[in-house]
Amino acid sequence: MVAAYAVQEKGARGRFYPEEESSTRSPWQRDRDRVLHSTGFRTLQYKTQVFINHEGDFFRTRLTHSLEVAQIARSIARSLGLNEDLTEALALAHDLGHTPFGHAGEDALAKAMKDWDGFDHNTQSLRLVTALETRYHSFDGLNLTWETLEGLAKHNGPIKRPTPYMIECNERYHLDLTSYASAEAQVAAMSDDIAYHGHDLDDGLRAGLLTFDDIEDLPIVGDALKISRDLERKTGHTAGDQAQRARHETVRLVINALATDLTEQTRRNLEKLNPQSADDIRQAAYPVVAFSPEMGTKNKAIRKFLYARMYRHWRVNRMSRKAKLVLTEIFNILSDDIGLLPDLWREKAQIADKKKRYRLVADYIAGMSDRFAMEEHRRLTDLSVLG
Repeated sequence: MVAAYAVQEKGARGRFYPEEESSTRSPWQRDRDRVLHSTGFRTLQYKTQVFINHEGDFFRTRLTHSLEVAQIARSIARSLGLNEDLTEALALAHDLGHTPFGHAGEDALAKAMKDWDGFDHNTQSLRLVTALETRYHSFDGLNLTWETLEGLAKHNGPIKRPTPYMIECNERYHLDLTSYASAEAQVAAMSDDIAYHGHDLDDGLRAGLLTFDDIEDLPIVGDALKISRDLERKTGHTAGDQAQRARHETVRLVINALATDLTEQTRRNLEKLNPQSADDIRQAAYPVVAFSPEMGTKNKAIRKFLYARMYRHWRVNRMSRKAKLVLTEIFNILSDDIGLLPDLWREKAQIADKKKRYRLVADYIAGMSDRFAMEEHRRLTDLSVLG
């Protein structure tokens, strides 16, 4: 039983292309399953989170990140009486539009497409689920429910400067880009933030970019590390084993602290707003799902630290620089000569409209995994490699 303010089947707005509903699954279970079975979701297995895939088998990828976001989001949704299936579907789908090589790849495509309506991964996620996935005879895309499409478009809040494709989607699906999304979408967005901070700390420590000394004074993290060290003193583990356990314990405690605060503050916000429907959440003047002011300040401090000490670390910078060069060169070569595209993409690109042609090239590149992008670059630039 979900709360009155949760998204519910009664009153749901359905799919753009009518389909017979399942007798065993909710509409949002079907959305989740369509995302899980999509080509875009599988490709996330080999797309960069922070570290490029070949740098190590145990670093997070976009796929493992999405799974961790879904776990956190579903737990919070259950605690708040929200629609767990919709929350999970949104958490799993939120990064479908990411390029190879993470944000470095996105920056490269955004620069390449600057004069052609730009590029950003949120819009690309919408493109993928509404047009690029070609799995069904009756329609392009995944034909997800209105509630899932709305959540994908607005999970970070009202869209102040929508991209041309978002405007097109708004005209087609009536997503009301100026309002907030459902509480389920807001939970998925905040769970993304929580997962980032937890697993990026973990990966940074594992990779040696960060040390325990670096994080001992960091808000939330320092407290978690102290608890972990107190537990460590009571055990007889070896030094190497202690370091691994300390990393996991610290990250677990950080995630728990953030998720607990988010849940408690959201409950207070809900009591104050007293919403009687999902639309009451959408029409609120502020996001209902939020950290407490104190935790929000601490969370920003963690983000600032990670940007300065990890995301801008010289080792990460070097890989980001190389990644941008690879994608930029692929884009320049293929947009200059569409005859080099594989058959299916080349057929689609046989159009006079330069903007649409460049968009197809961007779509092709955005759908690549890290590994495929590196191999494609070699095929296009190295004479010793067969095309």
